[in-house]
Amino acid sequence: MRAATAGDEISIAAGEYRERVLIDRQVSLVAEDGPGTVTIVAPTPGLPVLEIAVSAAFSGIAVLGADRQRPVVLVTGGAVELADCQVAGGRLEILRASSLRMTRGAVRDAALAGVHADTSGTVALHDGLIEDIEGTGVVVAGTATAHLVATTVREVGASGVRVRGDARAELSRCEIVAPGRNGLLVEERAAVTVDGCRLRDASAEAVRVLGSAPRGSGEEEAGGVRITGTEVSGAGAAGVLATGTGDVLLTECRIRDCAAAAVAVDGEARLEVADCLLTGARASGLVARGSARAEVRGTTVRGTAGNGILIGERADVRVTDSAVRDSAFSGVHIGGDAVATLTAVRVTATPEHGIGVTERGRLTLEDCWTTGCGMSGLHLDGYAVATADGLTVRGGQSGVTAQSAGEVRIRDARVLAVERSGFICGEGTAPELTDCRVTGAGTAGVVIAEKAAPKLRGLLIGDTEGSGIVVARDAEPAVSGATVTGAGKNGLFVGEGGKGRYEDCVFSATGFPAVHVATGARPVLRALLVRDTEDDISLDEGAEPVVEDCASLRVAHPVWPAPGTSGTGPAIRTASASASPVAGATAQAATATADATGDGRPEPVEVESLDDLLAELGELVGLERVKHDVASLVKLMQMVRRREEAGLAAPPLSRHLVFAGNPGTGKTTVARLYGRILAAVGLLERGHLVEADRSSLVGEYVGHTGPKTQRVFEEAMGGVLFIDEAYSLTPAAGSNDFGHEAIATLVKLMEDHRDSVVVIVAGYPDEMEHFIDSNPGLASRFSRTLLFEDYDTSELVEIVEHHAERHQYLLTDAARETLTAYFDEMPRGDRFGNGRSARQTFQAMTERQAYRVAELAVPEETDLVTLRPQDLPDWP
Repeated sequence: MRAATAGDEISIAAGEYRERVLIDRQVSLVAEDGPGTVTIVAPTPGLPVLEIAVSAAFSGIAVLGADRQRPVVLVTGGAVELADCQVAGGRLEILRASSLRMTRGAVRDAALAGVHADTSGTVALHDGLIEDIEGTGVVVAGTATAHLVATTVREVGASGVRVRGDARAELSRCEIVAPGRNGLLVEERAAVTVDGCRLRDASAEAVRVLGSAPRGSGEEEAGGVRITGTEVSGAGAAGVLATGTGDVLLTECRIRDCAAAAVAVDGEARLEVADCLLTGARASGLVARGSARAEVRGTTVRGTAGNGILIGERADVRVTDSAVRDSAFSGVHIGGDAVATLTAVRVTATPEHGIGVTERGRLTLEDCWTTGCGMSGLHLDGYAVATADGLTVRGGQSGVTAQSAGEVRIRDARVLAVERSGFICGEGTAPELTDCRVTGAGTAGVVIAEKAAPKLRGLLIGDTEGSGIVVARDAEPAVSGATVTGAGKNGLFVGEGGKGRYEDCVFSATGFPAVHVATGARPVLRALLVRDTEDDISLDEGAEPVVEDCASLRVAHPVWPAPGTSGTGPAIRTASASASPVAGATAQAATATADATGDGRPEPVEVESLDDLLAELGELVGLERVKHDVASLVKLMQMVRRREEAGLAAPPLSRHLVFAGNPGTGKTTVARLYGRILAAVGLLERGHLVEADRSSLVGEYVGHTGPKTQRVFEEAMGGVLFIDEAYSLTPAAGSNDFGHEAIATLVKLMEDHRDSVVVIVAGYPDEMEHFIDSNPGLASRFSRTLLFEDYDTSELVEIVEHHAERHQYLLTDAARETLTAYFDEMPRGDRFGNGRSARQTFQAMTERQAYRVAELAVPEETDLVTLRPQDLPDWP
């Protein structure tokens, strides 16, 4: 070394050299006979064997220290290259602004750490091995940077890799096996990227994040802990834990067989989970507590020994397009003061509730499903607050159990084939149920407990084994626009002391009297229609109903008059066979429908203005082509109507439509308006919308599909039947699927009732074209397609502005400009939700604004209503 000059290569003969070497000039040291033939051994303990202060290169050399507590190789300056080198008996340490690149090397037999990079040093390990370390495998601290590629860390007593301070680390294709503590430990303001790695059998958490640099845009983009394409298995605690101020993003990861949660977030931490699989956790799959925030997308949680997803304390969690399966406890549980937003979440196969909310938890739910839950599909108690729009519950014990004293609003919920009741309104509760459907409940459709005062609008209850609606003592529901058909017992059972108002309802084909009023009950029955059953009403002695404008049609023993007549009818028969009159029963039944033999059809109570409906259509954002097509159809239908009124033959006109477009483009909204427009023109009786999908139409065994399809079709009589994702009815080639039977039944019903129902089929454009071509009857009946184009950026911004106006918020000009840039950058792939994405963005803005304003000591009124650029969610 003393004889060498800068740039020289020193070739070392095979052998063992007991000396301490100081590298203070730029040279290369190469083992003459290749790797493993040259060993440099520490002459005395306590000092490094190699101390490197300048740029140098080493190849095929082994370095053996004499003190495991001390560095055996110390790099304090320059850029150092180690190729095919072995380090043992102490750690490899990189300090100051130096850098070290180690390729195909190994570090073994050290005490505190195998590799330690501190201050501003940089270390890169490629195809390396770190093993037999009493402490941590790799420590990165200060402002140091580490790059680990295809490196294995094993047999370490503490953590595999520890990153702290303001350090940065990147791990790619690495493996960390059976560390004594964490596989990866991230602390303070450190930032870490993990890609394509395996973390196995950690004694504690596989990944523990106590703090990390926040993620953001621009120069801060690399912040936080980002883990992609990584497999975590066999952790002795949680698979991934983010706590303190941790900031973690998990993408396309598999986390399995952990002793605690697969993923947990606590404290002030922030977590994003996208397209991951969490399976086999021996506790809950995903846990959020403290004041943590989490966003979960496209993720499956499966086979957990606790809840699938557990949200508690003050956590705020959003779950989208995800599934929870085979959890031992409730699929999703929300408690404490937690806030949860679930969109397109599917929960299946749990012995408890599909989704449960308790204490002061707050839930917003949209387009979710639960299947095969041992208790309720959705359960609410304590002071839980819930808003649900689009929930399907199939199977299980009960559909929706609302026992919460908080505000509960449920719209467009479907409960199918549950063992007990479809909806349960608990004692003293006041939930609101709108446009909900119960089919095939094992007991009652809706049970209203004592002192409950729910508001029920537009219910459809079919084929319950017990009564359609059951009302307990002192309950006082407000029920309007309900339809109950095929109940095994009463359509409406008002128990002893029951109250409430029941208006504009239809009861048909009930096993017991359509309406039964028990002793001491005092309900108000207004404009009810009973048809196709033995008895319209029965009373227990002491019952005191108030009856106004109720009617019966094709009832064997009617008490109420037929539609279109007047009079009170005969006296009501009571359970004791004594007579009891009903005052004020008249002949108005505006919701009556005609039978197939030609009974008259009463006009709806209110006929909407065509001009108002077209104006409402015009107010929708975008959809200019659809608006033009609908306006043209209206003119054509008006002409058809005038020809019919003039006694002229009507030209051939198919009112059935194909709505082709991606999700979130307004197909359901336009379908609802289209029905109302047809009613205003006079081509439909009611114009109401009945939504259906494959599960509503296709049965599970031979002979089941036809009746199911017919029942849904009958619900739509006088209105519009909207079949979303209609292409799912088309069976795969060579399969025994019953979808073809549903299509054939649908085609026949459309022919038999061509003037009574309009059918709209909807879905992706390419799939809808294949669907129409699958059956000649469909092609002849669906001759017109309306194309719903994706919203552009300006239209998405306008949708957000509409939501802001409706909810009394104002966007600053800067927020509007930032929002435009945000939508410009938003990926438009399969998961893009169009209008739904805009709605979700607005909701995220209001939530972030709420957090921001909450930190102001004395917020002004403008602070409460103003949305600013910083309120936008993170860049997609």
